This record gives sequence, structure tokens and C-alpha cells, in this order.
Amino acid sequence: MSYQIELRHLRYFQVLAEELNFRKASERLYIAQPGLSRQIKQLEEILGSQLLLRTKRSVKLTPAGAYFKDEVDRLLNQLEQTKKQVKLIHSGDYGEIRIGFVGSAIHHVLPRLITRINKKHPNIHTSLDELANHAQISMIENDSLDLGFVRISSIPGNLESCIVHEDSFSIVLPEQHEMTAQQFTNIGQLKEEKFILFSSEYSSEYYDKVVSICRDQGFEPTVSHKSIHAFTIFKLVENGLGVAIVPTSLIDGYELKIKSIPLTKIPQRTQLSAIWKKSNRSSLLNKALESLFDDEH
Repeated sequence: MSYQIELRHLRYFQVLAEELNFRKASERLYIAQPGLSRQIKQLEEILGSQLLLRTKRSVKLTPAGAYFKDEVDRLLNQLEQTKKQVKLIHSGDYGEIRIGFVGSAIHHVLPRLITRINKKHPNIHTSLDELANHAQISMIENDSLDLGFVRISSIPGNLESCIVHEDSFSIVLPEQHEMTAQQFTNIGQLKEEKFILFSSEYSSEYYDKVVSICRDQGFEPTVSHKSIHAFTIFKLVENGLGVAIVPTSLIDGYELKIKSIPLTKIPQRTQLSAIWKKSNRSSLLNKALESLFDDEH
């Protein structure tokens, strides 16, 4: 008997590949375990490939299964986005552009971009999601995002990137800290302080650049706390738990008991880049990119 792949096959496989447990997957899908087993076996017969290695104790993806899961994730993400776009277009809108960003983008680049999109294309919806650098890259690759704003220069070959903002660094201290801008000459004056930094999970490249600011003055910073969120870092500084080095533009907009001193005499700079998938054929992405680069020029 010949079968064709149906949507249910893909959904069943996706959930099972996430759970790697037939009981948990069947509970999520509201079907009996024997029924799920039959559907997966049928899918494997259609593909002529074993997708899962099953034992009494475990379920694992085969190499073919791991590849198929990535493709299924992309297909189902694309289908879900297509359904949303159809509904928006049916209601008179053009659709939705999905944008990811690191926190500092919200202070300068994103407001200008969204304002320009709203002015030129008022029927385009924008969905914004603050995400870590690598999460954005992964989501753009699997078509869960259209456009990202990251602080990382190493990206996969299937993505495009363009620097949209370059920033200096500043040191952030508690408001009552004895160091003043007039007294400050270099970061070495604070070598005995505890430092609160963006986690290397945010971007190992960015973390190394910040640490290099201290190393250039002959010391290794004592890092007491790490976070991927600027507000968390600033609250820790406000409460006297350390000092922080952050992009200067990130400091605007927080009403906290902190102060900052620009690090104007260092060579390090940080870049904010826009990234998108080369194969993304969305006309909405093209309109967003046009608005972004028109704004830059």
C-alpha cells in the first residue's frame, strides 16, 4: 500500500522528536501510543528511511531523523506564518514582519525603523521579540524570524548582515560611587571592583571584547555576576554589587540610581548588525530593509 506524507505525519514526528518519549508525545498530541507508533512507522516507510532508534529505555534520532526534524521545523514554521499572513491580508493588511533584537537596538535603531515602516507602509504589522544573539540566528535560519539585530560578527553563510550602528563603551557605577568623570582616566582605576557583565551566552565575541578593555590596562576583571538583560545588570549596579561596562547607547531610558562615564580613550567599539536570511523571499522583508537603509542614508 502506498501513502503520501500528510500534515499529521509532520506534526506527530515533530512532537516526538522534541520529547523523544512516546508516552509524553502521545499525551501532547492526545492520541494513543500505538496510534502514534503506527503513524511514525508509516512516515518512515514513505521516506524509506529510519528516523528513530527505539529501545525499551530510550528513543533517539538517527542522522536522517535529525535532518528531517530541522526541515519539518522550517516547514511548519513557514506554514504557521503563511496562515497568519493570509488572515492579515484578508482583513486588509499586508501581513507581518517578525523582528528580533538585542536590548540596545530599542534605543536608537528600532524606533527609527518602526516609525519609517509605519509611515511608508501603515498596513504592515511588526512583531518584536527581544532575544539573545544566537537565538535570533537560529530563528532566522528556521524561518521563525524575518529580521534580527545582533551584536555578533560571525554568522552562518546562509545569512546576510550589515552594520547599522557603531557604539562606544561606558563604565556604569552606582550613583553614590566615589569615582567621578573628572577623576577618571582609565579603567585600571577600578581594577579592585567587582564587574557585572553581559554573559558570554549573549555573545562570546562581545564578552571577550569587553574583557579586553580591562586586559589592555593590565588586569583581569573579577566578574561577580553575568546576565543577558541590561536592566538586570543596571539594577545590580544600582544596588552596589559591582560596576559594568556596556554600550553607551544602552544607558538611555533607565530611571535608576546609576551614573556612567564614557570610555573615550579606548580603541574598542561595538557594532549592531542587521541580519536576515538570503533565501527569504518575503516582500515585507524587502520593504523593511528598504526602510532601514533609507533611514541610514
